[in-house]
Amino acid sequence: MFIRVAEGRAPVVREIRAAAPLLAGLTAPTTARGPWLTAALGAAPAPRVRHRAVVVEHHRQGRPAGLALVTSRRELRRGLPTTVVRLLGEGGPPGPPGPAPRRLPAASPEVAELLADGLVDLLAAVRGPWELSLTGLPMGDPVLRALSARLGTGSRFRTVRARGLVDHLDDLGEVTRSTDPVALERWLPVFLDHRPAGARLVDLRALARVHAATGVLEHAVVRSAGRPVGGLLTLLEGPVRLPWWGFGDVVAGTAPGPPHVSLGAASWTVSP
Repeated sequence: MFIRVAEGRAPVVREIRAAAPLLAGLTAPTTARGPWLTAALGAAPAPRVRHRAVVVEHHRQGRPAGLALVTSRRELRRGLPTTVVRLLGEGGPPGPPGPAPRRLPAASPEVAELLADGLVDLLAAVRGPWELSLTGLPMGDPVLRALSARLGTGSRFRTVRARGLVDHLDDLGEVTRSTDPVALERWLPVFLDHRPAGARLVDLRALARVHAATGVLEHAVVRSAGRPVGGLLTLLEGPVRLPWWGFGDVVAGTAPGPPHVSLGAASWTVSP
């Protein structure tokens, strides 16, 4: 097997596209698939962020068997310029609250070990201090486990249990539901007026339209006297419904979601 690193927007987009069968086979969530990742790539300010794909493949220039999509930028830590490495998508357009939004896809335990090796090599090549922050991953991620073993003392896991939205629109009145991308355009400005705090309008508009075009976005609206009083956008992953964001009383309905796992480390604390 081979490990390589692709750097830059266009090469990383090519790796995302090449990894589509891998992501589909591992049933990655919408937020870890091509359209969403490409939008997250476009949302980052290019002059300040570097994009890389750490790729494990069986044959040179073959389809990825493992993939880690990361960004890096210089930030101040302890008063010093520090390279902070994160997963692509962190700090980008917010996805459905609840499920772990990111993945480090690996086709086998062996690939997971090699992907961890590639990430350690990437950190070793950083000039000056670095900080690693990999968040929003599911429990038991084999790449995180292998990476923690390589970083040794100073790497730290953190687990949080997120809360997801619950669809309470039927309690508000008669609901109109549709996955028609043309019908979405009537209500999209209303949803965007109630977008999650800190989210860029242009990013969410593009994501909504892309996923509506592929039939995996449902928009639901409740009207009173012809005016919308509640609404919800929901991503459809097969039989699974993932409420994304909404307005009206629907935003108050939440329920516990599955745990998210994060791994953090820094050059001044680890001792492999």
